Amino acid sequence: MNYTGAEILIKLLERQGIKQIAGIPGGANLPMYDALSRSESIRHILARHEQGAGFIAQGQARVSGQPSVFFATSGPGATNTITALADAKLDSIPVICITGQVPLSLIGTDAFQEIDTYGLSVPVTKHSYMARSAEELLEIIPQAFEVAISGRPGPVLIDIPKDVQMQRIQVPEWPAARFRSELPAYPMAKIEEAAALIDAAERPIIYLGGGAIHSSAEEETLQFAERIHAPVTTTLMGLGAFPASHSQSIGMLGMHAARYTNMALQEADLLIALGARFDDRATGKVAQFCPNAKIVHIDIDNAELDKIKTAHVGIRADLKAALRDLSPRTRARRRESWMSRVAELKKDFPMEMPNPDSATSAYGIIRETQRICPEDTIVTTDVGQHQMRAAQAFDFEKPRRWLTSGGLGTMGFGLPAAIGAALEAPDQKVVCFSGDGSLMMNIQELATAAEEGLDLKVVLCNNNSLGLVHQQQTLFYGKNIFASNFSSHLDFCMIARGFGISAYDLGSAENPSETLEEALNAPGCVLINVPLDVTHKVFPMVPPGGANSEAIIEQAEKEVAI
Repeated sequence: MNYTGAEILIKLLERQGIKQIAGIPGGANLPMYDALSRSESIRHILARHEQGAGFIAQGQARVSGQPSVFFATSGPGATNTITALADAKLDSIPVICITGQVPLSLIGTDAFQEIDTYGLSVPVTKHSYMARSAEELLEIIPQAFEVAISGRPGPVLIDIPKDVQMQRIQVPEWPAARFRSELPAYPMAKIEEAAALIDAAERPIIYLGGGAIHSSAEEETLQFAERIHAPVTTTLMGLGAFPASHSQSIGMLGMHAARYTNMALQEADLLIALGARFDDRATGKVAQFCPNAKIVHIDIDNAELDKIKTAHVGIRADLKAALRDLSPRTRARRRESWMSRVAELKKDFPMEMPNPDSATSAYGIIRETQRICPEDTIVTTDVGQHQMRAAQAFDFEKPRRWLTSGGLGTMGFGLPAAIGAALEAPDQKVVCFSGDGSLMMNIQELATAAEEGLDLKVVLCNNNSLGLVHQQQTLFYGKNIFASNFSSHLDFCMIARGFGISAYDLGSAENPSETLEEALNAPGCVLINVPLDVTHKVFPMVPPGGANSEAIIEQAEKEVAI
């Protein structure tokens, strides 16, 4: 049969199992939309900004673990996707962005809404394509899915000129759908070396990153940790990969970790890094990170091995497979002395959360939200103080329930990512913790949430400031507060109602806890405004560029170094 390039695209997306696509139409991608309108299996979600569409796709992919797709037109539509693609690249999220482009004959002429989308996207994607014929789409589309999900996942961009979308060709046979490809085998001698180091260690710590979630290795990680009886710390991206309530969990490490976690790492004699990349927010000053520890490092990306810290044993492997080989080769033992020492550190240097039972305090709103919500609630965040408090205070027992912008730290991520999560998991409650600065970055997506009728709750931690900037200016810039306080006080509840969603204000509620419970259990999309004091900081905090042992804490209204 004869098909246009746009019809071929939609048919191939259907064959890959795509059910929902967020995006915005424009002149250069209208043939795609015309073909999509006739699809019987793919729904379209009309975003209000292409960056929002990209983060909606990320929310879908982070919940499902499978590639998701979003559309944009040429020129400004394509440039608006770049931040979402860069965010996905740094957090290893498999999204596929498909953009329209001016006709081939106009490329290079500075035509209306022409931009070098391919060239712009190369640094922020795992791979980029530009289709020059409808025939190429038959190879490009399935290959893009395989690239996005194989090895270390990541974003892919496909740029399709308008005339390619409209070109008609015969398709005698459809290519097979393509999914994850296998990695080459790793040397078992390396597994034996790692097992020997683990058996010899007296004070090992497992350092768990987002790779454990991408690999779906939570069961293997739990069995391995219990077998060698070692404490487990997670990165920001690894939250949920190991149960927070487990007796061996010591929480998140790094810049805003509990002091006992970073102190335990200082005493470790072996660091077992699993799917983690030694990010600076986790390690602090690298030379002083785990100074007495040997390192076993398992990662799917060979480029991460020895990049920041040289491993005594480095293994490029899918973590799930590697742990299945490694665990039985280690000796099951009880490290009671080491676990007792960690328990002692935890008692002496606990995570302190002021007013954790108050729905109108910075930590209390996080704790109270978790108390009210079901266990399988999915949490998204924007970036700032609320993000760090959520990481500290919300306990995650399973993976893919914590969606946050880790590597790029993108304000504006939380709301559209929550929309994607709600679309992907309609039977689970989704809560987005945001700040007033972050929410304004993509607030237009409230219209998308309302239009889709999603069960989504936005908890707005509102201190009328760029809170984390304000905190750093207070601590490290001589209290020179500049350009971080907002002079206008927005009525976010009124704004939310203008978008067609319900709103509650805990600041004016007679019983904030009851109001919070009512809001979280209300149907549909709801905004919950929580006024906070801008002087309330997130502690502990490692100074940027400092060692984890130099964390700042707050005691008796005074910041002191430890």
